[in-house]
Amino acid sequence: MKSKALLIFSGLSAMVAVIFGAFAAHALKGQLSEYLLGVFETGVQYQFIHTLAILSCGILLQLKLGLKSQKYFFIAAICFIIGILCFSGSLYALALTGIKWFGPITPLGGLLFIIGWGAFSFAALNINEVTK
Repeated sequence: MKSKALLIFSGLSAMVAVIFGAFAAHALKGQLSEYLLGVFETGVQYQFIHTLAILSCGILLQLKLGLKSQKYFFIAAICFIIGILCFSGSLYALALTGIKWFGPITPLGGLLFIIGWGAFSFAALNINEVTK
């Protein structure tokens, strides 16, 4: 069930990232300063990267890799999800509203991305190879 939820989330997140990327390229290009447009596009880029990471976790959870490994792939995915919401979400909000207090939320998302990649690596380190 966890794997299915992650796969659904990754599909929806990728869809949103495509929509936001197109929105930035077409609707926001003349509306935002070059700096704020770059901020928005950075949010899209990081959302895409970590959406693929969530997709990977969802696929890996389908395999019989051992309980410890599965636990940490799921933890990694949760970190990536919350990281997208904090990092990309705060950049979107900052770019669209100009409200500066969204800025301090961004590093929290970055920290969650780092923790997520650490958990992903730890999960990979603990994969129990299934013998045939």
